[in-house]
Amino acid sequence: MFISPMLLEPAKVPFDSDDYFTETKFDGIRLIASKTNGHVRLYTRHNNEVTAKFPELHTLQIPDGTVLDGELIVPGPTGAGDFEAMMERFQSRKSFHAIVFCVFDILRLDGAAVTSKPLYERKALLADLAIDHPNVKVIEGIRGHAADYFELVRQNRIEGIVMKRADSSYAESKRSDRWLKIVNYEYTDVWITCYRKDDNALVLAYEDGSYAGIMEFMPHAERRRFHSHRKDVGETAKYVDIEPLKCRVKHRFRTRKGLLRIPSFDTWL
Repeated sequence: MFISPMLLEPAKVPFDSDDYFTETKFDGIRLIASKTNGHVRLYTRHNNEVTAKFPELHTLQIPDGTVLDGELIVPGPTGAGDFEAMMERFQSRKSFHAIVFCVFDILRLDGAAVTSKPLYERKALLADLAIDHPNVKVIEGIRGHAADYFELVRQNRIEGIVMKRADSSYAESKRSDRWLKIVNYEYTDVWITCYRKDDNALVLAYEDGSYAGIMEFMPHAERRRFHSHRKDVGETAKYVDIEPLKCRVKHRFRTRKGLLRIPSFDTWL
């Protein structure tokens, strides 16, 4: 059984409040796990069934009619997820990276919906399942202490934290400010060297001229400024070369190949 997951609203900075659970923002893929008629089924957040991809989780012992929500990760050096390794495992049958299902919520129990219950009650129901499985970790979270937690995350180069109202119900398929994500962004100065004709995505280069990646997101006002200031110097079938324009971007660390992961515009330089 698939339930469309509740989504996170971005927030810029953490704040301390005992009204919230603070959790690690794991860097993997969202996973919904359910058990019906004795069989475990696994789904991505977009309702793609991926049960066959992760046989390790077929032995998950939960009551029939139970649905769990969490993040599937390859732990990596930080223990919070190696996204590239997770993608390798997800996309290739030849990948054997060990996975961990980090379960942070329960949506149905014994066939009954529990999404209307407050999060603190759902956390208690999840803990009562006493899941004992080598590839599953139940995420309890802590009350408050978000600022200190985020600082530890920043020091250890983990993707970020999540803050969830302890009294929040589960809003299926909706983004809510009762669940917040604070991403541990890095900032890098780059040059915009050209843009793609079909979608206006911007090609980035590091200050030494080496390729840094593609930036797809830029606020509309800055996009207009870019097009009003750019000076075209050549083109190919797919790209228009420009005189380089310098800016700062924020991004989620770098890939193994040294490219910026999901860069987005921050400011002009």
